[in-house]
Amino acid sequence: MSDRKLTMSEALREAMSIALDERPEVFILGEDIGIYGGAFGVTGDLYHRYGKERIRDTPISELGIVGTAVGAALSGMRPIVEIQFSDFTAQAMDQIVNQAAKIHFMVGGGLHVPLVLRTASGSGTGAAAQHSQSLEGWFANVPGLKVVIPSSPYEAKGLLLSAIDDPNPVIFLEHKLLYKVAGTEDVPEGAYRIPLGVSRVVREGKDLTVVATGIMVTRVLAAAAELDKEGINITLIDPRTISPLDMEPVYASLAKTGRLMVVQEAPEHGGFINEVIARVVTGPSLGHLIAPVTRLAGMNVPIPYAPQLEKAAVPQVEDIIKQAREVVVNWR
Repeated sequence: MSDRKLTMSEALREAMSIALDERPEVFILGEDIGIYGGAFGVTGDLYHRYGKERIRDTPISELGIVGTAVGAALSGMRPIVEIQFSDFTAQAMDQIVNQAAKIHFMVGGGLHVPLVLRTASGSGTGAAAQHSQSLEGWFANVPGLKVVIPSSPYEAKGLLLSAIDDPNPVIFLEHKLLYKVAGTEDVPEGAYRIPLGVSRVVREGKDLTVVATGIMVTRVLAAAAELDKEGINITLIDPRTISPLDMEPVYASLAKTGRLMVVQEAPEHGGFINEVIARVVTGPSLGHLIAPVTRLAGMNVPIPYAPQLEKAAVPQVEDIIKQAREVVVNWR
């Protein structure tokens, strides 16, 4: 390791720079990613370093952007698409769901679509209902798409390089509150890959297993530090890739803790966390449970604009502490 602390924006930019250097077929396209450097500054100076042929500003047309990327991928290129807000993928869902995700299967494996779609996800910036959604459940429900949610700069760099290597489409959901936060882990200068479809045990504890992704990993860690003072110890598992989903670390942890709590920012109804619960209660861990499974998620409402309402609509550190304490204390 190289004793470097990067923000997620910096780590993502470094990963894309490595991919651009390694593979001449890699290029990036999206709105304002060139001279402007991206809506959240992720592409930064890549336009000045690699030129307009490889860092391609596009018109405001998500359907056209993703359609162009699908065609380029089928022609031997490896496009990285940046969609400014995950909400805007709604404009491109035909190309994502009916084209990119399906083509490899519909031609019997004869074609591949090596496309990465990066997009900013989640609430917390006062951007209101049309710019603040967490849509991972949409994408995880589509066979043919891999869905990645990084939770730190180290994870983001290694996962993005693996996503770019993948021969078929990957949706890469980056929480916008994490872009400017420096990680606690060192980020090596060179290339490294984190395999897709492998969950990470972030911390070990004896009392409660918590599964969380993205910004919720940060919040669960903060809650776990407070609960440690009360003698309540949490195991935190970050799936990193929610499709495909690696449940083995969850099963192993439940054999020790017997209690499960799942946390997500997206609304509870139809959320990804329900898949984790379903696999637990229909799998090898059912007999290990000593308490009802508990879930903590966003409210089933569009994200409000008002800061106090926006905060109330999604789980915060204090909510995680309260619910984790209840499940451990009430089911000792």
